[in-house]
Amino acid sequence: MRLEGAHVLITGAGSGIGEALAIEAARRNMHVALMGRRADALERTLSKLAGSSHFAVPGDVRQAGDRTTALRAIEARWGRLSILVNNAGIVTAGPLADTTDDDLRTALETNLLAPMAMVRDALHLLGRGRAACIVNIGSVLGEIPYPLLGVYSATKAGLRGFSQSLRRELAPLGIGVTHAALRATNTPAAEALGSLREDLKMTFDSPPAVAKRLWDAVARDADTIYPAGPERLFELLQRFAPRLVDRSIIKQFSQIHAARAASRLS
Repeated sequence: MRLEGAHVLITGAGSGIGEALAIEAARRNMHVALMGRRADALERTLSKLAGSSHFAVPGDVRQAGDRTTALRAIEARWGRLSILVNNAGIVTAGPLADTTDDDLRTALETNLLAPMAMVRDALHLLGRGRAACIVNIGSVLGEIPYPLLGVYSATKAGLRGFSQSLRRELAPLGIGVTHAALRATNTPAAEALGSLREDLKMTFDSPPAVAKRLWDAVARDADTIYPAGPERLFELLQRFAPRLVDRSIIKQFSQIHAARAASRLS
């Protein structure tokens, strides 16, 4: 897909991956619309973008009225949309027993239902003019579910399934779908991982590096994006030898529990 001159809507654009995607998109001469809940954060992102054709629309992707406002603003300014990036999301971590109904509802609405609704609402703009693309920001945890991250893993697994189905549905219309199964990225949202960051010895990518890799993938019409390294190997094992992955992760968490118990006793 030709990126230069494309008209892009990025949700969750006030920080982290969304901000980096916007900066890189502007650097590649795309026209960028930013959406996010915090107007001040969007303005900070907007101030970092090269060029003058960009704009921000504060709003919550979970709210139908806010989605409508953003898409109407795009229609009024551009008349069409080339790329929709469903980036807005939250990270939830912790034992399921400590999770409330509100926690479950918020995670599901933000990470899965809102992207579905945004795609549906934006189709009339994506179907205009030249080829278009939808980019859904997923996670390797949707491919390799981890303990204490079950709710988050479930929402991202759902987004993967939605992306695959949508790709097959929209291909005859000339609309592509790219699903990005990203590994942990150093963003404010990752702070929700708490001690798991150290316990799991997690490797974090930088948002600018993720943004460059993602836009390169969209430019070559990639269906999926996976991280290089051990996560890719574990993703393949998850498909073809899931019990091996089970044993490895269970052993890892057993060691974490033992270490925590020993620390409490010392």
